[in-house]
Amino acid sequence: MKKVLVTGGAGFIGSNLTERLLNNNYKVVCIDNFDPFYDRTIKEKNIEKFKNSNNWKIYEGDILNKELLQKIFREEKIELVIHLAAKAGVRPSLINPIGYYETNVFGTINILEAMRNFGLKDMLFASSSSVYGNNKKLPFSETDSVDNPISPYAASKKAGELLCYTYHSLYNFNIFCYRFFTVYGPKQRPEMAIAKFANSILKGETITLYDGNGSTSRDYTYIEDIVNGLMNSITRLKGYEIFNLGESQVVKLSDLVNLLEKYLGKKAKVEFGSRQAGDVERTFADVEKSKRMLDYNPKIKIEEGIELYCKWLLSE
Repeated sequence: MKKVLVTGGAGFIGSNLTERLLNNNYKVVCIDNFDPFYDRTIKEKNIEKFKNSNNWKIYEGDILNKELLQKIFREEKIELVIHLAAKAGVRPSLINPIGYYETNVFGTINILEAMRNFGLKDMLFASSSSVYGNNKKLPFSETDSVDNPISPYAASKKAGELLCYTYHSLYNFNIFCYRFFTVYGPKQRPEMAIAKFANSILKGETITLYDGNGSTSRDYTYIEDIVNGLMNSITRLKGYEIFNLGESQVVKLSDLVNLLEKYLGKKAKVEFGSRQAGDVERTFADVEKSKRMLDYNPKIKIEEGIELYCKWLLSE
């Protein structure tokens, strides 16, 4: 039974992944700092069902705390790190670029150094489709240039990928980096578009589309497909690779709102705002490499995914 450290394990992706790991007989150690970026009770609810498991343990703390990381690696005998912890979100990174750099870059170095000190070489690292910036070539491929990030968040994730490659090159670490494309589904963070729009629609509040006319588009990826991609990687982890994990389906913002209206059974009050700094115009994942090397097979298209998410939200 392999023991896995999941950083950010009480968050949206981390808690969904932890549930799958436990169901597949892994032991899971979680570290999470319960950042006040959003209500702590959301994360508490995310992990409630794990608390009775003998195969799950949580450390409340920060990946910037080197002493805590040393304690975890010394006492827990970790065999694989899945590094999801980060300050997330494009727009907040424009307000607090230093905080994003500290957590996403120095925090990643701290994890890598702890691994090196304790002889561990296997990591899955969460990057972001934000690294592509306003790439003109579609769909986005792992071989495309990502030298022009347009937000501090994107730059911090690009830096994380580079650090991972450095430790692979110097110390023969096995690291897969994943560029996630707008992940959504049960437990989604409340400030993300789908969750924010859905809750506003239910409350009868106005939602603002910051693109002028609802024409910007995203490749929305259902959480179950992301978790499948990560799980498929564990037995394939060797060398250094970058993978896109997306649905490879582009959806306009206005169409997304229409789907939320349909499955929430309520009309949205919509206003339009100007484009926000740091926001990209579109994302679109080329997932051929992930299909070939990870047996990645995204199945949940946007209409089914929004229906599933709305059913979950309405049942909460």
